[in-house]
Amino acid sequence: MTAAAEGSPPLRMTRARRNALLQSEPVQGLALTIDRTFTLENYRVALTEPIYRDLLWRSLYISLTVSLLTVLLAYPIAYFISFHGGRHKSLWLFLITIPFWTSYLLRVMSWKVILGYNGVLNSGLMGLGIIDEPSTALLYNSSAVIITLTHAWAAFAILPIFVSLEKVDRTLVEAAKDLGDGPLRSFLRVTLPLSAPGVISAALIVMIPTVGDYVTPKLVGGKDGVMIANAIQAQFGKASNWPLGAALSVTTMVIVTLMAGATVLIIRAVQRLAR
Repeated sequence: MTAAAEGSPPLRMTRARRNALLQSEPVQGLALTIDRTFTLENYRVALTEPIYRDLLWRSLYISLTVSLLTVLLAYPIAYFISFHGGRHKSLWLFLITIPFWTSYLLRVMSWKVILGYNGVLNSGLMGLGIIDEPSTALLYNSSAVIITLTHAWAAFAILPIFVSLEKVDRTLVEAAKDLGDGPLRSFLRVTLPLSAPGVISAALIVMIPTVGDYVTPKLVGGKDGVMIANAIQAQFGKASNWPLGAALSVTTMVIVTLMAGATVLIIRAVQRLAR
């Protein structure tokens, strides 16, 4: 019978003893060493190593593409609800948000079913006679990630654009028409500039989280759709290289911050030129 079982007080390991054990003695056959030397080597690797640089650029490309497509998809919907929804605006907004009551993971998996080899899209194209056999190009690539993320973030882009359009003074639109502007010209000169804050908000709301998305590329991206978040997870997981994972995370956050600021400045510059 052990001393602990006999009622003896348990032995407590001091902090110094525990640190000495971790630094010098073998633990499960491995000698653990903590290197506390200050270095920027991990940041150099994060910025110069081709694999991480390519993953970061791919993540930025996917994020910008998703932001652009989401805004282009969301703006007409928000415009229709705001200008033509009438007294049913609340109902339209309610219907738009219904699909987003389900889990994000379930929505990603549904796109995996739609885009799969024997999925809905391939079956429909074969039924229409457009293709003779299922296509493998619909899933496990960057395009699948872009499609899935665009749908996943659509509602988050519609709402800020709708709020911005609701603040547009309708008398200004009517005045532009009275002065001879057609529907397109009045939209470009009045409605679009006044709704720019909503467009900027929608773009940033979509762009910032999608850069670090992990689940979507993991499920529908395959080897051609891997993003920087997957590399960060690998460093904190199987690779057990936490310093490099932290450097990748900080580098990504800094670049996304700079990119978001540049996006705001560019849109505001275009807005001033349009005036």
